[in-house]
Amino acid sequence: MNSDNDLQIAGDLLEVPHLLQAPREHPATVAEFAGLARAIAEDRSQWAHLVQYDATSRWYHRLRTGPGYEVWLLSWVPGQGSGLHDHGSSSGVLTVLEGALTERTERGTRALGAGSQRVFAPGYVHEVVNDALEPAVSLHVYYPGLTEMPMHTACTARESYDEKDVVTA
Repeated sequence: MNSDNDLQIAGDLLEVPHLLQAPREHPATVAEFAGLARAIAEDRSQWAHLVQYDATSRWYHRLRTGPGYEVWLLSWVPGQGSGLHDHGSSSGVLTVLEGALTERTERGTRALGAGSQRVFAPGYVHEVVNDALEPAVSLHVYYPGLTEMPMHTACTARESYDEKDVVTA
């Protein structure tokens, strides 16, 4: 049975400082890295004024670094893509800030609109492309910081798969 008396018995956690964890200055878990990306995405003042578009190659800018991680801002004009690659020993979080991107893997093709977020582990092979008619902007968090991006030559992607599918590799 829950009642106001339960709170009195348990006490108020805010009154017991030794039970509270101090907030971390830098993320340390997958959820915290995804949260960092969402927080940056929501605060346009951190990134919107930096975005540039380059018709000849993808534009990128290292937005932030921390102990063992990097945050990158990328822009994509229509038709630009990353090529099929992985991120070596780095895990990552990809967040679409503006526009739409397409992610292709051997599992299929996924449309990523503004606000979409993907989390991936080391060795995850994918290609990201702007198949839309408008430019796109994305945010990438890598842990550890990106030191290699091996390119791959073939992708045997299925037609498409649902948003509910989760990246596990």
